[in-house]
Amino acid sequence: MSKKQKFIVLFALFIVPLLFYIFLQLGTHNFGKLPIVSKDVLDVSLLNKKYTFKDKVSVITFVGSDVSVADGELFNLNEKIYKKFYGYTDFQMISLVSKGQEEEIEKIKKRLSINTNLVKWSFVFASEEELRAIYESFKTGETLDANAHITKAYIIDKENNLRRGKTTIKKNEEPSTFGYAMKSVAELKNDMHDDVKVVLAEYSFALKKNRSEDRRKLNISNEKK
Repeated sequence: MSKKQKFIVLFALFIVPLLFYIFLQLGTHNFGKLPIVSKDVLDVSLLNKKYTFKDKVSVITFVGSDVSVADGELFNLNEKIYKKFYGYTDFQMISLVSKGQEEEIEKIKKRLSINTNLVKWSFVFASEEELRAIYESFKTGETLDANAHITKAYIIDKENNLRRGKTTIKKNEEPSTFGYAMKSVAELKNDMHDDVKVVLAEYSFALKKNRSEDRRKLNISNEKK
């Protein structure tokens, strides 16, 4: 084997893994958390005990009582966000709907399920007063419309905090401060997609760090025996 071949083998076996490890370490160290814009939002379990924001990265929408208005918005959200993340264990999507709209929601679910697995997408029904109470806890400075609907989607982390990163889209598209405009494919595709990914990565890094620390403690404990 020539010196050049030996160098290539050594580089592949030792240098590449080392560089990859350094890259991961730098990425973890410099990984910025997505800003918290509102803390302690009311949990969806107050509406239905079967559901909760706790221990999940949740995308929340307020459909309200005029389901036909939200139809296109939910389609955009499905294509640009839900399909990209429903395979993640910690991810869920919850749409809050006014009672009495069950039949209309079933029609939407039927259309969405043609090419989408809705296993991580829940539709929770409540009174409009209850929907407004949940939304007010988001502290966005905005209100739901007359139908308890808003054209934005929101990210809630595992500690019931509302998250939102900086906008990257053009100013004339009127980016949201707290949520993401579901009518804007650009905002969903760029801002929201990246922000959901960041929050999921935060918890993934934290889990790996905790596991590493647990293994280290176990090794130390075994060495002392």
